[in-house]
Amino acid sequence: MGRPLIADLLARGHVVRGLIRPGSEQRLPPGAAPVVGNALDPATFADRIAPSDTMVHLVGTSHPSPAKAAEFQTVDLASIRASVSAAISSAIRHLVYVSVAQPAPVMRAYIEARRSGEQLVRDSGIPATVLRPWYVLGPGHRWPYLLLPMYGLLGLFAATRDRASRLGLVTLRQMVNALVRAIETPASGVRLLEVPDIRSR
Repeated sequence: MGRPLIADLLARGHVVRGLIRPGSEQRLPPGAAPVVGNALDPATFADRIAPSDTMVHLVGTSHPSPAKAAEFQTVDLASIRASVSAAISSAIRHLVYVSVAQPAPVMRAYIEARRSGEQLVRDSGIPATVLRPWYVLGPGHRWPYLLLPMYGLLGLFAATRDRASRLGLVTLRQMVNALVRAIETPASGVRLLEVPDIRSR
């Protein structure tokens, strides 16, 4: 998600800094300024993100599954904690956080970590946009297209329509578009974008 987002922002004239691990500078799209650091340790990057008006948090465990519950705490939650700390010390004016749709019947440990991340964002006092996708369709993540007929069926019934909408699928392009809009129209408080909002942007 980070590469297409950075490419879109650069094409629209934004100045972009990207936090990367040492030796990964080449992974940033041309035109983005690398900030080498550790996403779990704000001391390694907090003094190099200003001046910036918006921070976007995209760090998380790859291919989340119930077996990775410990990583949701040590990576997902720890990284947003570090980002919030860095954002406060750097006087960031808007924070964008990708959370997850909730409530949901599965992935409870993942949802709990992301819910705790949302609370950290709220407690920071920084105006923020929180996006809540359920599953993002993109390269290597296309099998859920098989679920589309089921979503269509669930959407026909009042008892299941809300859940089908809230836990619906979004495309990578829809996510990137929603992130760009969130960056370019900062929230004044804490703004939540659920799946229908992400699809409409």
